[in-house]
Amino acid sequence: MTDIQNLIERRAAEQARIRMQLNSMRAEEEAKLKGGPEAVAWVKEEQCIGCDQCTIVCDDDAIELYDAPMSSPIMNVDVNRKAKILRDPCTGCKLCVLACPTDAIIMIDR
Repeated sequence: MTDIQNLIERRAAEQARIRMQLNSMRAEEEAKLKGGPEAVAWVKEEQCIGCDQCTIVCDDDAIELYDAPMSSPIMNVDVNRKAKILRDPCTGCKLCVLACPTDAIIMIDR
């Protein structure tokens, strides 16, 4: 029978293993993303949920939220906020892409 201490140790080891795999996947994903001055972020409006994560991580103030009509027949909400990238202040740092929980932001050529 497994005792509590053994279970806690196994759980911690499994959490560390999963965290290491996720960090590795994120590093690979970030390496594949184009970025820098020749790239700019772009928002796929249909995937944006207006969560505000991108504006929190953007150091360049290159993202603003605007009100858009809610397109869900299930939710009774008049407006939903959507992100919009301001091209000129965007430096192509890729932080917004990595912060977006719905993969609504991509990097494109400037």
